[in-house]
Amino acid sequence: MIKHMALPHLLLVNLGTPDAPTPESVRRFLGEFLSDPDVIDFPQWFWQPILRGIILRTRPAKVAEAYESIWTPEGSPLRVSTERIVARLRAEADGRFTVSAAYRYGQPSIDSENERLHREGVTRVVVVPLFPQRTSATTGTAFRRAGEVAGRIGRAPVIERVIPATDPGYIQAQADRFFEAIAGQPEPDHIVISYHGIPKRYDRNERRSYSSDCCHTTTALLEAIRWPVERSTLTFQSKFGPEKWLTPATDAVLESLPTRGVKRVAVITPGFVTDGLETIEEIGDRGRASFMDAGGEHFVRVAAVDDHPAFLESLARLAVA
Repeated sequence: MIKHMALPHLLLVNLGTPDAPTPESVRRFLGEFLSDPDVIDFPQWFWQPILRGIILRTRPAKVAEAYESIWTPEGSPLRVSTERIVARLRAEADGRFTVSAAYRYGQPSIDSENERLHREGVTRVVVVPLFPQRTSATTGTAFRRAGEVAGRIGRAPVIERVIPATDPGYIQAQADRFFEAIAGQPEPDHIVISYHGIPKRYDRNERRSYSSDCCHTTTALLEAIRWPVERSTLTFQSKFGPEKWLTPATDAVLESLPTRGVKRVAVITPGFVTDGLETIEEIGDRGRASFMDAGGEHFVRVAAVDDHPAFLESLARLAVA
């Protein structure tokens, strides 16, 4: 009989979320997030005074207001969705693996979850960041932190696995979400496929692995939904700071589409497997307003893959591969 501790443990790592939609909670979250050198790689002697003296004094109240607009009775949408994925995987694991979630920023942290697993005698931990496109600010920082914790507690190194950018289950799940979103709606004139942006410098230093993954996902998705490339635009959102980021910018594209005769648009965000601030508020609220104010007539935001069965099966395969 296989002992529980001998089973592989799938540790899903999502970005994280404030504990509450309050300035104090957002300040703690942003302080941890923006202090990560994989996210902001400026020298700390230069960056920390800006972060502590300006950003964490001015941004938390505004960001907290945005979080409050999407908060649910169950809590943060990102956390609720992540926990739903874990619950579904546990129900379908069928004795093949165990599973839990951790957050790169916030609780339960990668540190606390790895320490818990170590105390319980789990020796085979498969870390899967919930990001299908690779970059140091997402997949890289999750693996780095998990490796550091494993070394500190004296456990064997974690097993690092990524969701392939063109994984069939992930692509099928996103395609199904698209068809669900437009069912009974007027057909879009155009589709915007929006990914979280990163500085161009980061992408260049990483041999353009991130922008390449975004292109590969977009190509696979358009093929899955049988949508013509000329009626789609790949974009990048959530720019932060003065550096040049990957373009075109999602907000600028949404504002410009009505001037090109596009009155009906659907926005898909394949880089986010769970919905949160960047999809619900930035795209669903602000993006919609920008498009409609510029003369658009119909706007559809396509939901994240979340706990779609095809995506869950892809995650399960990574646990036992």
